[in-house]
Amino acid sequence: MGESEKFAVIEAARRIWCVSAIHGEAERLDRLHLEIAQRLAPQDRVIYLGNMIGRGAATLDTLDNILQFRLYVLAQPEAQPDDVVFLRGGQEEMWQKLLQLQFAREPSQVLDWMLSQGLGPVVSAYGFPISEVRRIAAGGVLDVTRWTKRLRQAIRSQPGHQQIMTALRRAAYTADGALLFVNAGLDPERPLEAQRDSFWWSGGGFHDQKAPFAGFDLTVRGFDPGQKGFRRSPHFLTLDKGCGFGGPLVGACFSADGEIQDLVEA
Repeated sequence: MGESEKFAVIEAARRIWCVSAIHGEAERLDRLHLEIAQRLAPQDRVIYLGNMIGRGAATLDTLDNILQFRLYVLAQPEAQPDDVVFLRGGQEEMWQKLLQLQFAREPSQVLDWMLSQGLGPVVSAYGFPISEVRRIAAGGVLDVTRWTKRLRQAIRSQPGHQQIMTALRRAAYTADGALLFVNAGLDPERPLEAQRDSFWWSGGGFHDQKAPFAGFDLTVRGFDPGQKGFRRSPHFLTLDKGCGFGGPLVGACFSADGEIQDLVEA
């Protein structure tokens, strides 16, 4: 996988709008989009910080809303296709692994773990009762293979949903090295290109780091697994107030030097 497929590089941005973990809360997202639309300006960029799906029941509406808002952003003067970025979060990573469930050593155990982490509503949203999926996972490789094929077909039947998942990036950063955007965390002992799944599974200790990561002035994440809310330390910022866990969805507008110029909630 090339660097351009792993990371999104934000160039010549006037401002950058970031959306925290949505977790399938489509109504909150719709309200947030309306607020951002009123404030959007030429050369603004938009980044969804992962965990767009999972936990909330409105997966299909959430992805449809994101696709519609992307079209709105790209209709702005001088907009480019790369002006809207989707980051991979833990929920999206599990979703991709679910599509390969037939390769798991213990499909039933893997499925149960994913369901316990909030993936159940996503499975249901595409038309598969959880009881049926559990029965299939306990069957055998052929049964699971047939089911993942059906699941892929169900995703393809929803315009644009597969395209979002294939457009996911591990992280995004500004070309001048000032700002880094991730889903949940990172491993301070690894360079950027070696983080792999640390971006969505290494959430602990995010604000314990004393020095900037990899020279970035500010690293922004959209999900805190510890649910400690919005928080900023000198070089790290958590943009999460618990959407999907009863809290609001947050959108923040950053200047090129990392200052928050606007903050909206839904």
